[in-house]
Amino acid sequence: MIKGILNGLQTYRTSFGLISKLGLWKYFAIPMTISFITAAAIGLSAWGFSDNLGHWIAQIWPWEWGAQGFDTIAQILSALLIIAIGLILYKHIIMALSAPFMSPVSEKIEAHLKGEHHAHRDTSNAEQLVRGVRINVRNLGLELLITIPILLLNLIPIIGSIAATVLLFLTQSYYAGFGNMDYTLERHFKYRESIDFVKSNKGQAIGNGMVFMLFLLIPIVGIILVLPVSVTAATVQTVTLLDKKKSIVPVN
Repeated sequence: MIKGILNGLQTYRTSFGLISKLGLWKYFAIPMTISFITAAAIGLSAWGFSDNLGHWIAQIWPWEWGAQGFDTIAQILSALLIIAIGLILYKHIIMALSAPFMSPVSEKIEAHLKGEHHAHRDTSNAEQLVRGVRINVRNLGLELLITIPILLLNLIPIIGSIAATVLLFLTQSYYAGFGNMDYTLERHFKYRESIDFVKSNKGQAIGNGMVFMLFLLIPIVGIILVLPVSVTAATVQTVTLLDKKKSIVPVN
């Protein structure tokens, strides 16, 4: 898995150059807009609800002694919960809504790498959107189920918080990479086959998603550039994986 993560990270080296070489920046205008609006909406919502959630959680402490300390812990937990869920919602929303725009870009990159007449399934914009929503709703549910227990590790002083941070980052990275890879996989595999393919290449998904998540730490610029750069890297990476495994299915 470590090798896969490193491979996923390395594919970012040529992303900007490849986007410019193929003249793809114009195709990213709508996904960039979707990304910015979604991030702003989730950020404002998190800002408004964080204090209220923390005070609400603190009310379950029935004693006067330790109430202040518990209130502090509750506010920290609520902040982490909102940030984690906000990031989860953000990436799945933008990946699902951007599918009709990202899939054609991914196809152009694959055509550059494989030639114009490479074999793949033809899908419509509507099919790409439905596929994107289906994949991301599935991943959203699973990620939330994994995230909530991880957040409880914060109840363990220091060690628990460190472990929770690492596990949350890896979990979010995996599902971010999953979504980026599926823009290419949807042309080659059906729904269940794509899930199995990503599961067998967890390291590469995590590696791609790690940079995706780190991009979000860059104010404004990060949320604008995160999709173009990460999807480009994921396409190059996924095409390479498909070639190595000789898994490309013939056109129906």
